[in-house]
Parts: sequence; structure tokens; C-alpha cells
Amino acid sequence: MELKERVTAALRSLSGKVELSRLPIPKSLPKASVLIPLLLQDGELRLLLTVRSIHLSHHAGEVCFPGGKCESSDRDDVHTALREAEEEIGLPADAAQVIATLFPVINKAGLLITPVVAFIQSSFRPSINPQEVSEVFTLPLDFFTRADHHSGYPVPSVFGPTHSFMYTDPASGRVHQIWGLTAALAITVAAIGLQKTPEFQTGFDLEDPVSTFRSALQRRLSKL
Repeated sequence: MELKERVTAALRSLSGKVELSRLPIPKSLPKASVLIPLLLQDGELRLLLTVRSIHLSHHAGEVCFPGGKCESSDRDDVHTALREAEEEIGLPADAAQVIATLFPVINKAGLLITPVVAFIQSSFRPSINPQEVSEVFTLPLDFFTRADHHSGYPVPSVFGPTHSFMYTDPASGRVHQIWGLTAALAITVAAIGLQKTPEFQTGFDLEDPVSTFRSALQRRLSKL
């Protein structure tokens, strides 16, 4: 089986276990989605990330995935993620092959965030909206399973410790810190998609990650 097919099968298997109907999620809880774009380049699986504009009022200059809050016109969580990606980096909705919707998490601001994983073409060239994004870059997905440039802090995050990575983009020479929820989601997609155990403690059960995510969501819901 080819790399893309293996990764798709692994993440779809995880996606199929997502079941929220039994959780007491308030209808009033604000929702958002992020797109986790994967691409194959020279036989290597890579992940696309953005740098938030310094003009934004929240999390300015931080590395994140394309995404944002749900709007009333959005059909579902996938539509939100694709719409935001098109607005931020010019990715047409029909250019993203959605393969999985992962378990949602509640961030520190109280947003219920649904991660949507999709493959995009390696030929994609971003058209950046400078009001929201200052930079787009890609890096090997495998990077998020290696101990090199990784740090873990004993500060509670979505699950387990707060993860942080330092990445130097060889194309621009810029150094990027990837941490918090973005790092946690990247680790999840890398570990599950590549079926590779990270070289550091992740804070979730690789054999049954959905149980970890469900427990984390339940804990956050209990504090709302």
C-alpha cells in the first residue's frame, strides 16, 4: 500500500470512532474548525502551517493551522475549515481531499475546535491574506515524532504536557516555534497517520487515542 493510502486508512479509522452524541456539549458553545493540510513531496509526507499576522488581536505571530470560527452559513465543521483555508491562504475547497475529521477539543478560550485532515497537491501555491496570515511553510510530518528540537513543559494542555518544537525553515532561514494545541494536533496526526511512536511522552494513549481525547473533552466540559 502506498504512503498516502496507508495514512488515509489510519486516520479514517480514527475518524470513524469519533462519537459526540452522548457527550453533554452545550449548543451555546462557540465552534471553530482547523484544516490540517498534508501533501506528498518527493515521496515525503509534509504538513502545511501558517504564521498568524502580527496585526491580529489574538495570538499574533503564532504558528497555527488555517481555520477559524464557524459562521451561520457554514454547512458543517468541514465547510468551516475549508472556507477559512480559502480565505486565509487561497486554497480552493475543491483542491482539498478531506480524509478525516478528528475528535474535537476545547481550547483555553472556550472554543470547541474540530480538526479536519485533508490532502492537498504539492503544486499548491498559497495566496496569502495579509490581514490574517504573514507566512506559509511546510515541514516533514515525521518531525513531530522526533525528540530533536522538542520540549515538553509540565503545564496542562489539551492532553498531557504542553509540547513545543523549534523548526528552522531551510527555504527562508526563519525559526518557528510550534507549540500548544497546534503541536498537540500535529503530534496526533503524525503518530496515528505514520503509525510511529514518538520519541517523547505524548500524554495520550497511542493504542486508544480516542478515549484520551474524549476524557479531555469531558474534563473541559465539566469546568464550563
